[in-house]
Amino acid sequence: MHIEEISIVNFKNINEVNIGFSPKLNCFIGKNGAGKTNMLDAIYYLSFCKSFFNAGDQLNINHNEKYFMLNGMYQRQDSNENISCGIQQGQKKQFKRNTKPYKKLQEHIGLIPLVMISPSDSELILGGSDERRKFMDGVISQYNQNYLDDLLKYNRALQQRNNLLKQFAADRYFDKELLAIWDNQLVEYGKRIHEQRAQFVEKLIPVFQRYYSFISQGSEEVGLIHQSDLYDKDLENALNEAQNKDRVVQHTTVGIHKDDLVLQLGDHPIKKLGSQGQKKTYLVALKMAQFEFIKEISGLSPILLLDDIFDKLDQYRVEQIISTVAGEQFGQIFITDTNREHLDTIIKKLHADFRIFKVEDGTVKLEE
Repeated sequence: MHIEEISIVNFKNINEVNIGFSPKLNCFIGKNGAGKTNMLDAIYYLSFCKSFFNAGDQLNINHNEKYFMLNGMYQRQDSNENISCGIQQGQKKQFKRNTKPYKKLQEHIGLIPLVMISPSDSELILGGSDERRKFMDGVISQYNQNYLDDLLKYNRALQQRNNLLKQFAADRYFDKELLAIWDNQLVEYGKRIHEQRAQFVEKLIPVFQRYYSFISQGSEEVGLIHQSDLYDKDLENALNEAQNKDRVVQHTTVGIHKDDLVLQLGDHPIKKLGSQGQKKTYLVALKMAQFEFIKEISGLSPILLLDDIFDKLDQYRVEQIISTVAGEQFGQIFITDTNREHLDTIIKKLHADFRIFKVEDGTVKLEE
């Protein structure tokens, strides 16, 4: 599976681009701020119906314009797919598959599997638990539509329960039966979400450890631990036990929305002890494992986006990453870099079809 060409209008600093890609390796080279990462983000957007970086859709519109449009032509399992989207200021975005609008955006997730590795992945280590939950949810949602549906329903029920707790406090009354309506929904959806997360982490760990060991030449041991209230107790009982506390703080204090993924280097959190190189290696290995996991389940090789991943890595680890992506298990790859030497090294290693694009001030040109 690969993207054959993309058309971009008014997306971030890219005014108008229409280019075709190699089915194997595509490199964007240019100075910082030129628009290399925005090119990757446009490809990401067509897979996930959202930006990798900006939570608000309006923020992706070129500040001098009132709308943006993206259109991608894909080859997927011997069939052609045309994915397009557009948004105008103050309006909802529209997503279409082969000119037919989606009724729900969640129907699109998983059609074009994709993995992106970016410097902003550091938030998985440095950020709060919500970043690590989003990582788990993002991977599982690419191959399990029911999971995404359960997650959306859980979050709606959670919001309603929290609103009810605030209403109880404001009006100085309490209705246990009314609260139980939302408790039952949290239990129903939360149990299935927990099971999927637990299975995902269990299967991901050995693949992740194998990638880390290869990149670091076995110099360190790493691990992942899924933390959840549901390992210790049933969610229904946990909600009942926390009811008085929830009424005081006016929000739900237990449930799968409190899950975390502990990222370990040896027996300690990598956040506290890892060097910059070790953290970068950890994140690259984690995303490589994500790639393999999605490929095994979906039967499709995800598109792989590598955004400035060689910074803060020694030469040996850079070479190991290049050797990894040169493997036959990887399909279409997009790489951004300011260093042409990195790209030339990768091109020599891959021995595959490639295209190099020069990015400058939001313009993109194929280098001959």
